[in-house]
Amino acid sequence: MVGGGVQRTAEAPGAPTTPSPEPPVGTGRPPWWLMAVATLVTAAVTTDLLTRGWLERMDLRVSEVVSGWDLRHSDGYWAVWVFTQAGGRGFLLLVLAGLVGWLWWRERTLLPLARVVVALLLLTAVVYAFKWGAGRTAPAYPGSFFHRDGASYPSGHVANAVLMWGLVRWQAVQFDLPARVQRVARGMSLLGPVATGAAMVALDFHWVTDAVVGAAVGILLLGVVHLLDAVLLSRWLGARAGQRQV
Repeated sequence: MVGGGVQRTAEAPGAPTTPSPEPPVGTGRPPWWLMAVATLVTAAVTTDLLTRGWLERMDLRVSEVVSGWDLRHSDGYWAVWVFTQAGGRGFLLLVLAGLVGWLWWRERTLLPLARVVVALLLLTAVVYAFKWGAGRTAPAYPGSFFHRDGASYPSGHVANAVLMWGLVRWQAVQFDLPARVQRVARGMSLLGPVATGAAMVALDFHWVTDAVVGAAVGILLLGVVHLLDAVLLSRWLGARAGQRQV
């Protein structure tokens, strides 16, 4: 039995090696209670910001502090910027391309690729719908807090970190990659979004609430990809790779 309720036969094409009875980490599928919390956080924060509530004032106070540090114009800029790349689309696509390519070569299955494509489509559609709908400007933007050209809310980097490192962790566990790889993937799925959000706020690229809702949206999207996989992707591509549902 592997993550997602799927069993593979050792002889079937695309079947991974038999996993250990107790994998060192889980697949990281968000539980329903966490998705409910993420939904409530997204709704509450968005409502508060659009009504110019106390979270806006909190964001402004934090931005005043970090803008005083002026890290983006300091010698330490690159040392902080590198942490933003834990949620950088280019870097994560390289990681996922390597992982998907390796799994295709070893397992002869396109299931990981399908999951990544679905995740990218959902991420792009949902995050940019939020950005264009809210029109929130970044901290360094001169002028109004909400503007038709604003695209700060939520943080796409943080949402990307949650969703894509979640996919890496999922594939590492389900396809029984070495225990060390599984632990690294689990660590990045937890620490990657935190590092990305903290770096973005410290450089005054994003407001605190941008990062918080970016994480919430990432959790929701990861849950949706797991759901779509269970009802569609694994049923179709899994069957083509010699899987059977249990």
